[in-house]
Amino acid sequence: MGGLRLLLLRHAKSAWPEGVADEERPLNGRGRAAAQLMGDYLAEMKLIPDLALVSTARRAQETWALVGERLPAQPETRNIAELYAASSGQMLDVLQAVESASRTVLILAHNPGMQDLALELCGGGDAASRESMAAKYPTAGLAVIDFPAAQWRDVGRGMGRLERFVTPRALG
Repeated sequence: MGGLRLLLLRHAKSAWPEGVADEERPLNGRGRAAAQLMGDYLAEMKLIPDLALVSTARRAQETWALVGERLPAQPETRNIAELYAASSGQMLDVLQAVESASRTVLILAHNPGMQDLALELCGGGDAASRESMAAKYPTAGLAVIDFPAAQWRDVGRGMGRLERFVTPRALG
């Protein structure tokens, strides 16, 4: 594949325990199952990142631990505090700072920033997937976006092609 590939994975479903700070919320049972399902999907489809950029929120960390253990190889992982509650612009800044040696990058973070970023980056691609993604970007949802760029710093709004949008429910 010439160019770059971005995997945007929203954290899996979390619990809402009383008295627990938002950043410390753990995954619930459904979330753990969905994270494993998405990890299996990434492995089966050979969507293996060179680099994973993961929010420091507990639910994102737990999602990545469950996804990562299903992959055939362990990608380099960076825990990025700025991805917690990040806007699409903040996420794009983090992405554009990635060195070009990483051809496939996974960002595991939160809505609404994740959905906004996916919609802003995709100038083309599968129309039905784009409509589905615009309507709802559920927990553990995955957007696969390809860019005709050589460096992440050159990636920008409207440049990407949505290759697919997959949800745990669709994989069922």
